[in-house]
Amino acid sequence: MKQLISIIVLFLIVTTSFAQKDTLQDQAIVYKFDIKREIGSTSWIYTQFAFEEANKVNADVILLHLNTYGGQVVFADSIRTKILNSKIPVHVFIDNNAASAGALISIACDSIYMRPGANIGAATVVNQSGEKMPDKYQSYMRSTIRATAEAHGKDTIINGTDTAYVWKRDPHIAEAMVDESIYIEGIIDTGKILTFTTLEAIENGFCEGKAESINEVIEKLGYREYQIITYKPTFYDGLKGFLTNPILHGILILVIIGGLYFELQSPGIGFPLLASAIAAILYFAPLYIDGLAANWEIILFVIGIVLIALEIFVIPGFGIAGISGIILVFTGLTLSLVDNVVFDFSNVPTNELFMSLIIVSAGTFLAFIVAIPLSQKLFTSGPLAKVALLISQDMDLGYIGVDTEPKHLIGAVGLAQTTLRPSGKVLINDETYDAVAEIGMVDKGEKIKVIRYASGQLYVVKNR
Repeated sequence: MKQLISIIVLFLIVTTSFAQKDTLQDQAIVYKFDIKREIGSTSWIYTQFAFEEANKVNADVILLHLNTYGGQVVFADSIRTKILNSKIPVHVFIDNNAASAGALISIACDSIYMRPGANIGAATVVNQSGEKMPDKYQSYMRSTIRATAEAHGKDTIINGTDTAYVWKRDPHIAEAMVDESIYIEGIIDTGKILTFTTLEAIENGFCEGKAESINEVIEKLGYREYQIITYKPTFYDGLKGFLTNPILHGILILVIIGGLYFELQSPGIGFPLLASAIAAILYFAPLYIDGLAANWEIILFVIGIVLIALEIFVIPGFGIAGISGIILVFTGLTLSLVDNVVFDFSNVPTNELFMSLIIVSAGTFLAFIVAIPLSQKLFTSGPLAKVALLISQDMDLGYIGVDTEPKHLIGAVGLAQTTLRPSGKVLINDETYDAVAEIGMVDKGEKIKVIRYASGQLYVVKNR
């Protein structure tokens, strides 16, 4: 009897475990990550790590929880490209705002769900002051958002014997979120940038439905049994995002170049060189870890620094070594910002290369604009004034080993003892001195007058 009971218990345990296993296998894995801040380098870092982890856990779907007023276009473009190329379906829940760069990212997703009262649109490119950028920037954004909408293709609409193909996301409507000159009847007038409310977005195909929460979005996607895995950024993720910010890159370049300039102005101080070295490490380290800065690019930078140092301290003048060093430093800093194979830039997007050139050029330009006047102030009247030699070596103080007694002869008259052509000898107060005729030639025996004394030499003119 006991054996029978044991067998029944064992059977129940095994059956239960298999049932639980089947239940877990039936559960969909929803991988969620948030963008609830200005879109920048940190958002891009978070997105990369989130997609990598979603692939590791074999997620069935990626859900982006979005609430942003926008940010930097270059990173928004990288995020939208990541979404469009994802093998895992990507959906977005707009919690409140998807403005500017946020609209671009949302349109890239497979489906869009919005909270009642949310907005999407207003994707015009602006600067840090909120002013509209020139048309070349708008043109790029118009093309990008149009291409993003087109990437979702068309739906086939069959009505009786008629067949129509309708864009899932109308590219013309998407473009109106950037260009105020576009007119779409019943949607937007010219002179206005398009922004949709939740209901308007649903009506015009830019939203699949309303939702109040993440769970409601998941249920609308058709998942009943699911587990949510949420991406939680680590301290390193945030630090890496901070260190790869283009603004910080510009500041680090300013410190690198400015530190080198200060060190050359005050050899032996050490602090400017130390600051420059630390800035170089902070600049290259995250790029190297991320696979952007290759060994050869860092070596170019180091060789450039060595050539500049040789030109300044070893080779007289400024020639090939110095110019080559400047070119190598600039090249190393620039190429480290783009993901390229050795001397192969075919896969590097033009906008990324252009952006890296702008960052390095701006940082270098600001370094010289700031460093030159600042160094003059520091080494003349500032805290480092005592470091540099500012006292002139006056003859009267004994710094120059020449006889200064003839200086007192200024204004004295005498005779030319020899012909001055223009140099020769003169007789003053029965003493013979070397002299130089200031104007023309003085014949022997003519009267002369001393007009000045410089560098151990008397200068005379005819005394008429």
